[in-house]
Amino acid sequence: MSDVTAVPLRPVGKSGIAALWIGVAVLLAGGAIAAYAISEKAVMTAMPPEQFMAANANNPGVHTTASGLEYQIIEAGNGPKPTSADVALIDYRGTLLNGSQFDASKPGQPVAIPIAQVVPGFAEALTLMPKGAKYRVWIPPQLGYGEQGGGPIPPNSVLVFDLTLRDFQAMPQGMPGMGGMQQPGM
Repeated sequence: MSDVTAVPLRPVGKSGIAALWIGVAVLLAGGAIAAYAISEKAVMTAMPPEQFMAANANNPGVHTTASGLEYQIIEAGNGPKPTSADVALIDYRGTLLNGSQFDASKPGQPVAIPIAQVVPGFAEALTLMPKGAKYRVWIPPQLGYGEQGGGPIPPNSVLVFDLTLRDFQAMPQGMPGMGGMQQPGM
């Protein structure tokens, strides 16, 4: 024989029901926002480069140069800016619009880059940055690898770089290149 213990339940008050519905509404709104963000990124990466660059230019904090390079200042840095005749010491990460990485410096190991020897958009970005600056740059195809692409970079790709300019100096005389090493953005 089993004994059933009666547990008295109190009725839920109006404030409890209201809190429940507010919680449901917050969860639905959060889900809708997340779905929109995911679908917006998918739509942006599927756009032709010209459309992506035009849409990206409207994002807060994105600046566009006369050449079409777009950049966002993550950390401003201070001091002088390098010229195309300088060698920049940088940390970098290069990706395509879909987020796939095609090149990066090793963490804690900045790379010396002769600015004049990289694609025009990469060089322009470096000459905009003072020492210590961190930028995100979007390089349109015409300032990158264009219609031919190169290596892991497909034709007509927008290149996305996260750059940190650690230091720079004038290129030493008689230094035509980096001994055949491929440089980022080349």
